[in-house]
Amino acid sequence: MTPPFLLVGLLLATCSLIVMASDPSPLQDFCVAALNSTVLVNGFPCKDPKTVTADDFFSERLRNMGNTTNAFGFNVTLLNVNQLPGLNTLGIALARVDYAPWGLNPPHYHPRATEVITVMEGSLLVGFITSNPDNKLFTKRLEKGDVFIFPRTLIHFQQNVGNCYAAVLSSLSSQNPGAVTIGRAIFGSNPDIPDYILAKAFQVDKQVIDELQSHF
Repeated sequence: MTPPFLLVGLLLATCSLIVMASDPSPLQDFCVAALNSTVLVNGFPCKDPKTVTADDFFSERLRNMGNTTNAFGFNVTLLNVNQLPGLNTLGIALARVDYAPWGLNPPHYHPRATEVITVMEGSLLVGFITSNPDNKLFTKRLEKGDVFIFPRTLIHFQQNVGNCYAAVLSSLSSQNPGAVTIGRAIFGSNPDIPDYILAKAFQVDKQVIDELQSHF
């Protein structure tokens, strides 16, 4: 029989891991990030509250449409703690995503955040895929004003399905959500994943992999 004190210890350890798995919570009204500090912590140390101003909580970064003249026809303007120090310890980041007509935000995921998007303009086809073994696709067409959720770490995408420009406001549940684009990560890693490994993984000839890697 397991001693009671050991069970309590295991329970506390589990709770500690759960707490450590998310962004740090504020212990005061705010903790504006001291971006130039040399102290290494999970996040950023706090700026001296006496030097904090309203500008530490303000940004006009999302006012204007981003440049969508690229191969995918989309642009992400990120607003995380690095651009808006007042977000430090608050567990949230924002982004504006702009899409040219039929532009695509290709399959990707956020390792540290759930994402909620609100369509500001246009019509989008969006979707996410569940984890193994089901790999179920949930997809929906969105119009202006609609909201959609992409659960944390699940692969998702958005495509403009109209002939006009589209835009969404994205809210992410981390001050530094991160992003991993699937195609770029697999075929554009540095250094390259050996082509024979990817050929076996995707059950194709190495020449197919070499061609895909050449695009990244």
